[in-house]
Amino acid sequence: MESQAEVAKWEMPNSAIEARLAMIRAMPCPTAIAAYWKRFSAATGNTDSTRFYDVAYFGDSEALANALADLVLKGIKRATAGSLASFEHEGKRPPRPGDFSIITNWAGAPLCVIETTRVDVVPFDQVTAEFAATEGEGDGSLEYWRAAHTAFFSRECARIGEVFSESMLIACERFHVVYLDTESGTFRRERPGS
Repeated sequence: MESQAEVAKWEMPNSAIEARLAMIRAMPCPTAIAAYWKRFSAATGNTDSTRFYDVAYFGDSEALANALADLVLKGIKRATAGSLASFEHEGKRPPRPGDFSIITNWAGAPLCVIETTRVDVVPFDQVTAEFAATEGEGDGSLEYWRAAHTAFFSRECARIGEVFSESMLIACERFHVVYLDTESGTFRRERPGS
């Protein structure tokens, strides 16, 4: 779990939150993303834009992003991991329980909305087998998770001018799909354990 100091590091005063929201609102939003969020809001009754966190794909290549998105849509991938160094580099806080994010494929097409249910910040070498299985990648083992994520975080660290370490802090995020809008116009809401 995050220490009080770690949580405080990512807390923003309300004025900073409002300034960030104003900046985000001023940025051009791709029409498909804006329309998807509007459909999500209408279908679920969620009009609290402060719970919006991110528009993202998983992975760092087209093949990986599309494969991981498919695992999310199938209900296999219910967690993801991000390095705190990457969040710091991007100037954003790690996700928090209650945050909503639109997940896209590599091309940026919106696929679903997820809600963060839990975030544990732990050193890389303390990620658990349970978390690795919840991420749902490869064979679901901790060994697979460590090998795949050592490679991923090594590439990411090189890109942002950091060095991978097994003691680097990782935000282990658990989520569930709360909205899936297909071309047929249907949607589903999922809750943990469903």
